[in-house]
Amino acid sequence: MSNTLTLRSLDIPSIHKFGIGFESVLDELMRMNAGQATTNYPPYNIVKCSENDFDIELAVAGFAEGEIDIKIENRVLTITGTKHMSFDTPIEYLYHGISNRNFVREFTLAEHVEVKDAANANGILTLHLERKLPKEMQPKSIAIKYNT
Repeated sequence: MSNTLTLRSLDIPSIHKFGIGFESVLDELMRMNAGQATTNYPPYNIVKCSENDFDIELAVAGFAEGEIDIKIENRVLTITGTKHMSFDTPIEYLYHGISNRNFVREFTLAEHVEVKDAANANGILTLHLERKLPKEMQPKSIAIKYNT
């Protein structure tokens, strides 16, 4: 019988005492950990198109123009969907299986990642992201001089 230790949960607050100088990383881990308990609505995909281009695809069928808002603040991309309910003409459903609920979906963007544009087609909201590294951070080759 082997003595195997299995990590079942990560106690991020207790790590703070060991992470001097890593407060921003630990704060981000705590924020992400708190967000895991939320719902999985609406479903989404993250697609890697190339080394520096990515797409986020969100299933937003039923949301009309003006009911979806996209904001970026402190490298957090927030997509909010708010259904505008009309109480003028009440609808009597025999079966109500399509969700009409509001949502907030957040994505933390890495440094130097920008949202290029967003488009909604066939109920899929697609955000195009691009990583633009500054010239000084891009890899460069160093020429070798040979003395003869």
